[in-house]
Amino acid sequence: MGGGSNNSHNIDNGKYVRYTPEQVEALERLYNDCPKPSSMRRQQLIRECPILSNIEPKQIKVWFQNRRCREKQRKEASRLQAVNRKLTAMNKLLMEENDRLQKQVSHLVYENSYFRQHPQNGNLATTDTSCESVVTSGQHHLTPQHQPRDASPAGLLSIADETLTEFISKATGTAVEWVQMPGMKPGPDSIGIVAISHGCTGIAARACGLVGLDPTRVAEILKDKPCWSRDCRSLDIVNVLSTANGGTLELIYMQLYAPTTLAPARDFWMLRYTSVMEDGSLVICERSLNNTQNGPSMPPSPHFVRAEILPSGYLIRPCEGGGSILHIVDHFDLEPWSVPEVLRSLYESSTLLAQRTTMAALRYLRQISQEISQPNVTGWGRRPAALRALSQRLSKGFNEAVNGFSDEGWSMLESDGIDDVTLLVNSSPTKMMMTSSLPFSNGFTSMPSAVLCAKASMLLQNVPPSILLRFLREHRQEWADNSIDAYSAAAIKAGPCSLPIPRPGSFGGQVILPLAHTIENEEFMEVIKLESLGHYQEDMMMPADIFLLQMCSGVDENAVESCAELIFAPIDASFSDDAPIIPSGFRIIPLDSKSEGLSPNRTLDLASALDVGSRTAGDSCGSRGNTKSVMTIAFQLAFEMHMQENVASMARQYVRSVIASVQRVALALSPSSHQLSGLRPPPASPEAHTLARWISHSYRCYLGVDLLKPHGTDILKSLWHHPDAVMCCSLKALPPVFTFANQAGLDMLETTLVALQDITLEKIFDNNNNGKKTMCSDFPQIMQQGFMCMDGGVCMSSMGRAVTYEKAVAWKVLNDDEEPHCICFMFLNWSFI
Repeated sequence: MGGGSNNSHNIDNGKYVRYTPEQVEALERLYNDCPKPSSMRRQQLIRECPILSNIEPKQIKVWFQNRRCREKQRKEASRLQAVNRKLTAMNKLLMEENDRLQKQVSHLVYENSYFRQHPQNGNLATTDTSCESVVTSGQHHLTPQHQPRDASPAGLLSIADETLTEFISKATGTAVEWVQMPGMKPGPDSIGIVAISHGCTGIAARACGLVGLDPTRVAEILKDKPCWSRDCRSLDIVNVLSTANGGTLELIYMQLYAPTTLAPARDFWMLRYTSVMEDGSLVICERSLNNTQNGPSMPPSPHFVRAEILPSGYLIRPCEGGGSILHIVDHFDLEPWSVPEVLRSLYESSTLLAQRTTMAALRYLRQISQEISQPNVTGWGRRPAALRALSQRLSKGFNEAVNGFSDEGWSMLESDGIDDVTLLVNSSPTKMMMTSSLPFSNGFTSMPSAVLCAKASMLLQNVPPSILLRFLREHRQEWADNSIDAYSAAAIKAGPCSLPIPRPGSFGGQVILPLAHTIENEEFMEVIKLESLGHYQEDMMMPADIFLLQMCSGVDENAVESCAELIFAPIDASFSDDAPIIPSGFRIIPLDSKSEGLSPNRTLDLASALDVGSRTAGDSCGSRGNTKSVMTIAFQLAFEMHMQENVASMARQYVRSVIASVQRVALALSPSSHQLSGLRPPPASPEAHTLARWISHSYRCYLGVDLLKPHGTDILKSLWHHPDAVMCCSLKALPPVFTFANQAGLDMLETTLVALQDITLEKIFDNNNNGKKTMCSDFPQIMQQGFMCMDGGVCMSSMGRAVTYEKAVAWKVLNDDEEPHCICFMFLNWSFI
């Protein structure tokens, strides 16, 4: 119908129209300007374009409909072609993986047959001869396996060839027994095929996937490890040699950050070999040079433990239709003997290596590909690349604070006698470039002369990192002191006067302004706005509102052993991409469940210094087989040197209060705390007993039956342990807020008694406008009639999870004077969706 013809306009029974090339060209121009014109617009087009004057408006409408349909079909065809190319490449990967698994099965069958025939050899230990040390019974023994290798140019080339062979065998062969990483399912929308090692020396991870970038670009990105690995502090190329086959040999010194304050950082002296294979594939392989002679070497660095990279690397093959097929192998020996026993699993976990290094490389490449294909502007006018750079700055700044390297200007302050919180100060010019010389409209320039960091690590028991992190993000008021946030914000805005310390309670609730999500929503950024209550604009140089740039990752509950991070920094409301950033935050890393429990006198166990519920430190850490994780906290504050003592005292106190708050929240969120110490006891205040009596009495008056079964004489205990979710809503606040909930109610709302009063009735029905309107509109009827029975429905917990309930009952609660006190709700047979 869009084809051309020499006839100007033919209509066959009103069903078919032929357009001349000139008419089609005119219509195409109009379509580009307005793909869906209104009736008036179509009539205007006919008047303005004489060549269309002999076409009826109805036929113009039909042409635009058909044109939109063809455009939609074209886009869908293009999308399906892209999916088909991806599926074809994925099918090729899966066939290769199947072939590799077949070889591995054959190898295992052969080994099994051999050991059956020679059972006396079954107890012989096997060692990896490529490694220069072995670990026996938890102790580190350096046992030379070879004479020192020649590190002359010819010797390095020989090492490179061996490394290439071993790497290819790991990437596509059976040199390592690979098992699929838990929770990873290959498919067209997955990040790729991810596997972890089983029974090999050190820890290893392997991944293969599709990347929408050409091999040369992929190689360029992967070789610049600090740009995509948040754990990489630096990578320095000491020397470069060319090979006869066009490849390159690079001698590299690399440093990795320590993930916690309880272990030293790692460094590596290694060889990297880049070459092109006969089939056109690019190969980048690397290994450590820890036992060499007759060549360059790298002496040990203070505050670092020299670790080892076993043959690892990247195999990059061009993909038919564009892009690349990428194979990654990471194989490390991180010297776990050098860390406290409770943390040793962090350095023996192939899963953690896969998540933080192997999969991180794939995600970064896919993110770059997506930014190139969809360069859209996201939150606050930022393009994805700008937001990615901001997230990297947040992560790097937090890692620097956690590690506190002396070569960056950090020096430790004296302890106050309790070693739970470490204080560092940095007044180096490089550090102060982040906070000084910032002109503002008041004519002053900010003058903080140093940055103080207060940091600590703590053990958490039986609480998933993702759940705890989500709570910390969504309930900032449970742990944060907004006056400290205000102080941090003032530090980057104030003039050359002394920075005032704000009064508590000067800032209200938080408003979360989302910025962007990255690949697979593994990480997202947002701006937190803490709204001022207007207390100090008149007499102090404080910002009207506080803005925090915040990065959150690891909130996926389904991810196995996922590291969770919440990192934030005060910013100006109109911050630029190069604005000063002084990050603070939390990092929670799961520990292997098989790790041995802590001894009661370990400094890591901060529960002994905190009065958390009724559980003792020994109860918290003595249980074997329970999940554990380590949380690292680091807070940074800019200040003027003459205020160092005051700011240090404030920071130390603040971090201790945060630790206490996190311990209480973790205990409340722990899904196994019920099994370990029984159900949490109800609040035993006289007011709670009185309220329980009012709730029970009012229920019997209005519904004619008893709410509680006899449980001795303790009504509050019976209400607390009632199997259905019972919660009270205030009649005074608008919108209504919850004032009390029993154990089942707290579990349903996924909150604590402390945080309960911040939850409104409207919030739990945010996903169901009809339910929200019904619940609010029923209030007058409940007040008049005294009770109401409601059908089942869906609501939301405070953590954003959908909750379904079979039935709900609401009744008016009367006090001793027969006056309305609150409205009580009971949700029957509730469950998370």
